[in-house]
Amino acid sequence: MVASVFDLFKIGVGPSSSHTMGPMTAACDFVEALGDAPVARLSVDLYGSLALTGRGHATDRAVMLGLSGCRPATVDPDAIDGIVAAVEAEGRVTLPGGRVAAFDPAVDLGWRMFERLDFHSNAMRLAAFDGEGGLILERTVYSVGGGAVVEADAVRGNAAPAMMDDPPHPYRSGADLLAHARTLGSIAGVQRANELAAIDETALSARLDAIAQAMRDCIDRGMRTHGILPGGLKVRRRAAAGFERLMARREQMLADPLSVIDWVNLWALAVNEENAAGGRVVTAPTNGAAGIVPAVLRYYERMVPGASPRGTEDFLLTAAAIGSLFKENASISGAEVGCQGEVGVACSMAAAGLCAVLGGTPEQVENAAEIGMEHNLGLTCDPVGGLVQVPCIERNAVGAIKAIEAARLALLGDGTHRVSLDEVIETMRKTGLDMGEKYKETAQGGLAANVVEC
Repeated sequence: MVASVFDLFKIGVGPSSSHTMGPMTAACDFVEALGDAPVARLSVDLYGSLALTGRGHATDRAVMLGLSGCRPATVDPDAIDGIVAAVEAEGRVTLPGGRVAAFDPAVDLGWRMFERLDFHSNAMRLAAFDGEGGLILERTVYSVGGGAVVEADAVRGNAAPAMMDDPPHPYRSGADLLAHARTLGSIAGVQRANELAAIDETALSARLDAIAQAMRDCIDRGMRTHGILPGGLKVRRRAAAGFERLMARREQMLADPLSVIDWVNLWALAVNEENAAGGRVVTAPTNGAAGIVPAVLRYYERMVPGASPRGTEDFLLTAAAIGSLFKENASISGAEVGCQGEVGVACSMAAAGLCAVLGGTPEQVENAAEIGMEHNLGLTCDPVGGLVQVPCIERNAVGAIKAIEAARLALLGDGTHRVSLDEVIETMRKTGLDMGEKYKETAQGGLAANVVEC
């Protein structure tokens, strides 16, 4: 199975792909499925990780937005507060088409913190009732990471979420991907050919450019926005002040060969501060890890001589191919395998993308991806207060630097290495299975249990 580049990179809003974008999508899908049914009241129950860290990840707000017909890719971030406030004040939502149904978040939104459904910790059950209290429609949906959702019926049928239909160059392993890349010349070439089976070259370039531009815009917004992040931890945004300091001493930085690290750190911080504030971001492959790929991509575009629009496309296509392997064979969900599935996967994707555009062979690119994950194995997801702020924001900065290091390490070699990407993906999967549940986006272990919130 192969994931499209647009399954790994989705434009949406923060603070979480699995806890914000997924529930919003599921809720919107649900009300659209109701059609013209005589709906009088709606209810939503959240289970497992969605309930445990949902308030910090704005899952309640996402549900209200989705029931109001909003989707992550198109909702206006500036309109979100007003929509949510109206639902809370009036105890009702306006469905697509203008009809109104009762939904009081204090009553109709259930937080089932200590109930976990079988398939995945990120579960939600949505129900619609008529005026007599009769059930019209009920759905159980899982938010499986990266903003993707899958219904319980699809799980029972072993359907894989968000994968391409009959790509010309299918791959299920790094070994498969390398075999195709040797024939077509590059990993980016394999992913490009698979994408072109569904859309033409012009459309592919336009959509990739939209993804890249959304990443650039997010960095730029983060670098000019001061203030305190929402949620109660009183975490101060640092990217804007950092940008001002770097610009003030840019001449002195010419003498510092490591000054590029400051810029990469800054770009990653900027993205994840925007995400934590609920701004417009791109999943890469998740919101919690959304700063790594954009920061490394900007490093390529700003710091590498000869960078080009085609290189940007190849970066994203290569990164997506690597992300597809993790999505198919392990997980990109922090609630399933810990932060190794988010920051670790993003680091691996960015390392591969950078190695490719720096001239790496397919074997060197696979090595870069392997290094990127190998040194994130066991990374726990332990957000303080259930918020994507501590340690998530700094973790993205460190992950971006690791990705650059992984690419450069791979380029020092000839692509021959002892541990394969397939082996490290399987190790990540097994490590996630062995990891205690409290370290999987529950805010019950790690830093979340040892740092005083206020």
